Formats: sequence, structure tokens, C-alpha cells
Amino acid sequence: MLNIIPIPAFQDNYIWLIEDGTHAAVVDPGDAVPVIAAVEGRRLKLSSILITHHHADHIGGVEALMREYSLQVFAPAKERYAFDHTPVNDGQTIYIEDLNLTLGVMDVGGHTLDHVAYYGANSLFCGDTLFGAGCGRLFEGTPAQMYASLEKIATLPDETAVYCAHEYTEHNLQFAKRVEAHNPDVAARINSTRTLRSEGRPSLPSTIGLERATNPFLRCTSTDIMTHLGLSSASPVEVFTELRARRNLF
Repeated sequence: MLNIIPIPAFQDNYIWLIEDGTHAAVVDPGDAVPVIAAVEGRRLKLSSILITHHHADHIGGVEALMREYSLQVFAPAKERYAFDHTPVNDGQTIYIEDLNLTLGVMDVGGHTLDHVAYYGANSLFCGDTLFGAGCGRLFEGTPAQMYASLEKIATLPDETAVYCAHEYTEHNLQFAKRVEAHNPDVAARINSTRTLRSEGRPSLPSTIGLERATNPFLRCTSTDIMTHLGLSSASPVEVFTELRARRNLF
């Protein structure tokens, strides 16, 4: 059995620790210090790192971890990294032997041009592409690229656990409520998320099913959202573009 544990970092990042009681991998270690504390505290052998994209809060701890442990690092093939790594491409399958974990690589560009996600064991590690009730800002990609990436993610099974890299869910849900005020699933999720956060617990992981029901960026064909935006006859990409622009200012 694999356990997936959030390691808080910086103000609102999560570094995801995947472990089986003996071995471990981490996703997007922007800071080595909390990773080392978590690994040593659990007496785990860290053997792998999964990188989704090149932003510093996702890779800043890699080189320090490589000095501390013998590691295989997986990172997007289309990006350049100063550290040794195994490049991965869309459609590729990787195998982490110590954890008996097989993961498929998905190209989910938009936040950055060459962002990837890792999918396997009924889990999605999606970095900054999909958030709880939201999605990443478009620092490099186009709205059409990000919309296509989110649509690809939305085809995964509803029960897929979604491990995002930031704790943004509460604020995202307030935006979701504004653009789709009569969605009962959004109202219910606001209440459940508020309870989790008041207890000091993460709002994540989410699920694909929950995101499809509550995340406006996966609901660009919702009549209520289109009407709210004044885009009743617009294409889904046009709706997404307007949603992202408004969320940037929210």
C-alpha cells in the first residue's frame, strides 16, 4: 500500500511524499529542508523525484536532495535543468521500482509551455495545471493550450485523486461561487473545505469527479457560467479565456 503525504513548504506549497513504509519519492521539492525532515522522521529511503515544471518553488530543493541521497530525477524533456535527470515526454510510462509504481506522463502545458503531470495508482500529480476549484495562471502558454490540457485531465476517471501543488481551494471556491452562484456542489464544497482548513487539514487531494462538478475551468459549457459572463454563444475556449482573466483580478 502506498501512502501519499503532503509536506507543507513556503506559504502554500505542497510537496507530495509517496511512500510505502520503506521507500519514498517526492513530487516537486521546492525546498529540501522539510523533505529531509519528513524522510528522516519516517525512516524512509528517498530514491526518486518527480518534477512537473521548472518554477523555482518546484525544483529549488532538488540539488540539495541529490547531495543527500542517491536519486533518480524525472523531469520534462522539453525544459532545461542544471541537475542530472531522466527526461520524460507525453505518453511515456515510467516505473519507480522501489515503490512498484507505474506512472504515465501527460503533457499539460499552459502554466508553462512544457508542464507535465504524472498519472497512476488512481492518482494524478498535476503541479500547477489544475488546482482545487481552479487552474494555474498562464505564464507561458495560451488559453487554448491550457484549456486542452484541462480537458485531457477531465477525461480521467472520476475517482482519480488529484494532488495539486498549492493550497488555493478556499479562494478558488469563492470565485466559483461568483461565476456559478446556483451550483449546489460548489456550496457544499465551500462548507467542507472551510471545515478542513479550520481543523488545520489540507483541502487536498481532490478528485476528478469533484473538480468536474465544482471547478469553473472544467465547466466552460455551463449555461449558468456562460450567462454570468455574457458569453452565451461563445466557444469553450472563449469562456475559459474570460474566466482566467477574471480570476487573475479576483
